Amino acid sequence: MTGQFLRSFGTVVGTALAFGSTVALAQEQGHPVPGQIGLQPAVTPIMDSVHAFHDGILLWTISLITLLVLVLLVVVMVRFNAKANPKPSTNTHNTLIEIAWTVLPILILVVIAIPSFSVLTDQLTMPDGERKYLGSNIFSFGDVEVPAPELTVKATGEQWYWNYEYVDLGLTFDSNMLKDSELATIKTSQPRLLAVTNELVVPVDTTVRVQVTASPNGVIHAFAVPSFGIKIDAVPGKLNETWFNARKTGIYYGQCSELCGQDHAFMPVAVRVVTKEQYALWIKTLGEGFVEDANATLPEIE
Repeated sequence: MTGQFLRSFGTVVGTALAFGSTVALAQEQGHPVPGQIGLQPAVTPIMDSVHAFHDGILLWTISLITLLVLVLLVVVMVRFNAKANPKPSTNTHNTLIEIAWTVLPILILVVIAIPSFSVLTDQLTMPDGERKYLGSNIFSFGDVEVPAPELTVKATGEQWYWNYEYVDLGLTFDSNMLKDSELATIKTSQPRLLAVTNELVVPVDTTVRVQVTASPNGVIHAFAVPSFGIKIDAVPGKLNETWFNARKTGIYYGQCSELCGQDHAFMPVAVRVVTKEQYALWIKTLGEGFVEDANATLPEIE
């Protein structure tokens, strides 16, 4: 019996450690890994607020709802079973209960809605260098000041790949998913179905305006990067915009998040955040030649 308990305890501890290591690995790699639980680690103020909203409000709310329902089920099973009540009740309704299960869900939805509106507003309101953003606290304590955009990138959803344009510089290139045969020739390890031919390269600690649309004769896509906390539709004929300010270098992956046709699952997003010096050299080389030449100036992926 003791041995079985110790084995079970060891399994639980091992599982917890494995989950902890997968979350750390995801933070290093910028994409989900097998066995990971929870949201991807945050590297932007917007994702900080998403974490605060999820961990500080949603999880507590759903936990309290689950506990309440469990208590009600136990009460019903104990007090209102056939053995305890051989003569069935003739009650048809209870006014107090009717009011409670109408008002309580409304209050719960209000508690969820108000901070969620703040998160959505932050994602869609372009920083101007003065407005403060929620950052690490959903109720605006310890606000984060975000500088105005220094770089504008236009992401256009094609069928089925992304086209990136550095609007202020007039530079553009395509980004396609790497096939398995192409991945096999790369020395460094990159995630299957997420690695791309050309990443979107941006400097660290820089506010980036992202304009998102789709090709005029195409279909609706969605540009999403979970570690940044951004997700916005790419609609033909319409220009949407969002922003991010990544505080840590690395490659952060996302995917098209709108069902867009036969190759929807093969349309990843890869954003490479580099130092400002590396970005300056990369953009200079891109302006003088091809994107492959510019990519050669970046350090190898670890």
